[in-house]
Amino acid sequence: MRIARFSVDGSGFSYGVVEGDPGEETVEALHAHPLLEQARRTGDIVPLERVTLGSPVVPSKVVCVGKNYAEHVEEMKALGGADRPKAPLIFLKPSTSVTGPGAPIVHPADSDRLDYEGELCAVISKITRHVSADDALERVFGWTVGNDVTARDQQFADGQWTRGKGHDTFCPLGPWIETDLDPAQTRVTTTLDGAVVQDAPTSLLLFDVPTIISYISGFMTLLPGDVVMTGTPAGVGRMLPGQVVTVEVEGIGALTNPVVAA
Repeated sequence: MRIARFSVDGSGFSYGVVEGDPGEETVEALHAHPLLEQARRTGDIVPLERVTLGSPVVPSKVVCVGKNYAEHVEEMKALGGADRPKAPLIFLKPSTSVTGPGAPIVHPADSDRLDYEGELCAVISKITRHVSADDALERVFGWTVGNDVTARDQQFADGQWTRGKGHDTFCPLGPWIETDLDPAQTRVTTTLDGAVVQDAPTSLLLFDVPTIISYISGFMTLLPGDVVMTGTPAGVGRMLPGQVVTVEVEGIGALTNPVVAA
């Protein structure tokens, strides 16, 4: 099932179920938030082309994993980064960095290098603390696509990642949540102006999704709607104002955003 957060004709955002073949999709509104067991269909159906999609969830926090593909570790080492981590390398993006499909990614005026990082993301369904890896996927409501936008020069200059990854618009999510997906058997692809720049299966993750969620929950409570970004494959690179970046996860869909100057 595909769950979207959408607006019609500029009205407030609602949640709904997306159905239909590509080019013929519709959205049926739900009575309540989809993370609630009582969410029911309303019967109000509109063509997908008539709606504006927002980020499919409004998280209290976005928890990210750095350097979770071996080839990405190597390309970061070439830029001055550290070796492969011995445990999941965790950092946060603020909720204010979250934006949706089609929304502009703003290139900060004080950054000389803005990078894309396409990722598979998990959306948490329940209050989660000290969950085992064996039980971790039971705490996932569904899956979405994310772009861990990074001001690379600021990340390296600061020696920590908050500013470089925390600007407003630096966390596009979408286009919706897919509830039926095997996170170990999908693929992350990023294109910049139509050219493929990242392409890797999630089977290459150094730390798989259950391990990541279990590890995070060992020191931080995850809340319903929180997003866990699972890491980006090799091929990260620079985006410039005027370019368009698309991240696609097989089995979910594509997330497209233009880059604009501040």
